[in-house]
Amino acid sequence: MPRTRVRSIPDFKEVIYDEQHWRLLENLRKKAIEIMKIFTGKGITAWLHGSVARGDVSDKSDVDIVIPHKIQPYIIETIIDYAGLKPYARYIVAATPTTTLKAYIALDEEERFTISFPLVEYKPREIEFYKYGGILTYEELLENKRVPGVNKNLVLIVPTPRGHLEAPVIGYEDYVARFLNVNVEVVRERVEVLTRRNHVGRTGVFAKIILAPSESFEEGLERLLREKPLLKRILPDLI
Repeated sequence: MPRTRVRSIPDFKEVIYDEQHWRLLENLRKKAIEIMKIFTGKGITAWLHGSVARGDVSDKSDVDIVIPHKIQPYIIETIIDYAGLKPYARYIVAATPTTTLKAYIALDEEERFTISFPLVEYKPREIEFYKYGGILTYEELLENKRVPGVNKNLVLIVPTPRGHLEAPVIGYEDYVARFLNVNVEVVRERVEVLTRRNHVGRTGVFAKIILAPSESFEEGLERLLREKPLLKRILPDLI
C-alpha cells in the first residue's frame, strides 16, 4: 500500500465531482445505510466516519461505522448475525498503551467495511477525533448530508453542492480546530503523528490481536492482556 503523503504546502482549491464520483459516493453510502440501519433499529447509536461522511471518496475508500459507546460485544455480534451479515475477521486494537481499546468487525476480505466499538467508554478527546475526521448520524445520512473534516493527507475538506473545498491544516491548526469545533490539541496531535509517519513510514499500533472463529471478544481481551501486561496495569478494571 502506498504511503499517505501529508500536504505541507498551502493549497486552497475547489474540487468539482464528476458523475462517476457522485455514483461511487452514492453506492458507498447505500452500504453504510444498510449496516447502520441494523443498529439504529435496535436503539444503538452508529456513526459514519471519514471520507464517505465528507464526500471526498475514492475507489479505495472504507465504510467506517463507529458505535461510540461501550456495548457488550455479544450484543453487537448478535445483531450482526440476526441481520444476516457474515464477519470476515474480528480483532482488538490498542493504538497506544493509553488509548481506548477498540473492537473491530470486518465484513469483507479487504476490510473496507468495518464496524468498531470501544471496550471501555471513549475519552472526550477520542470522541473529538471522530469529529475531526467527519461524522454523520444515521438520520443525517438518510438526509444525504455531508460534513467537513480532515483527511489523512492533512487537508481540510469542506463540502459544497458541486464537490468540496480544500484547505491546508499545517500552519492553520487553530483555524481548523475552531471550524470543526474540536480542541486544537486534537488537530496538533494528528499533524504530529501523520507528519512523523510521512517521514519514517507506518509505525504500527501498540497491540493488535485477531480473534479465532470460536473465540469471544472477552476471551480475546484476556489473551491480549496476558500478552501485553502493561495494559492490565493501566486498565486494572477492564475485565
